[in-house]
Amino acid sequence: MELKDIVYNITPINDDVLEKAKEKTSRLIMPYRALGYVNDISEKLCAIYSTLEPKIENKGIFVMAADHGVAEENVSAYPQEVTCEMIKAFIEGVATINALARLNNCFTIVADVGSLCDWKNISNLQKSTLIVNKVKNGTNNFTKQYAMTRKEAIQSIMIGFDIANKYIHSEKLNLIATGDMGISNTTAASAIGACITKNEVELMTGQGTLITDEMLKNKVLIIKKAINLHKPDPDDAIDVLSKIGGFEIGAIAGVILAACYNKIPVVIDGLISTSAALLAYKLNPVTKQYMFAGHLSKEKGHNLMLSYLDLKPILQLDMRLGEGSGAVLSMPIIEAAAKIITEVATFEQAQVSKSNL
Repeated sequence: MELKDIVYNITPINDDVLEKAKEKTSRLIMPYRALGYVNDISEKLCAIYSTLEPKIENKGIFVMAADHGVAEENVSAYPQEVTCEMIKAFIEGVATINALARLNNCFTIVADVGSLCDWKNISNLQKSTLIVNKVKNGTNNFTKQYAMTRKEAIQSIMIGFDIANKYIHSEKLNLIATGDMGISNTTAASAIGACITKNEVELMTGQGTLITDEMLKNKVLIIKKAINLHKPDPDDAIDVLSKIGGFEIGAIAGVILAACYNKIPVVIDGLISTSAALLAYKLNPVTKQYMFAGHLSKEKGHNLMLSYLDLKPILQLDMRLGEGSGAVLSMPIIEAAAKIITEVATFEQAQVSKSNL
């Protein structure tokens, strides 16, 4: 299957069911829309699943990891080796996302799609918990050349799609989330955000791993330099990804496409995942209909990205971790929304008197 075929075959959610879900919500035994955004989530789930009784049964989090050539420009507080060290923590089950995934009974898939790691030298590696399918070992430094070729950009998206599509079917997943790992990936994500949303780089770029003010100024200049040098086309997702993106960002876009293709909801995490959501949206605007924003990150440009996509965050906890942490934390609320529209009685069923207003 080719990317163009996947994108073409992503179809809108069921508007007829959406309207019926809204009507059902108005008859539930509570003041009109008393659960606010939770009611909206309920109705959107109905439209995605094409049923008034949505059931979330199996959940999965896809953590995509890769390294970035721009790391050599001193844009992160952490050395690049941390990418490999964190992937190892993921597969050993000791990272934050592992704890949250276990709490929420969420199947975890970790994929190295382009790190500098040499897994042959890692002793006692539990290979069954890690998928290694690299485009290559890290992107190019995009201040000097394109981050990747156009062919590599498409390859990164297809790797993400193929991984997610496989597990959606094998594990019967019907709610998935996106996560990331890659030192300096907030630089690539901010660049993508600035390019596509057309907001100023200063507004889109934050401190990432809590870099100093001087490093932040440098980070802004680095992103401006890359955008001015390569002039990515904001309406061409592949062009943007190839010139200023990252392999894990492309793979996350592929995960999002897999969810939409299979007509299941996908929960977007923070800045990096949302930059991938921007790419998916540019490939096919219908993808937005399948997305939930798990949370509003503390990272500066995240709100601007969500506003561009017209997505309302479920949580706002001042988080800026990544890994898919905010997306998985929001899953119980999405599950609750499914339970509410499925299990709460209507006024007629419960024989409760309606409001006189």
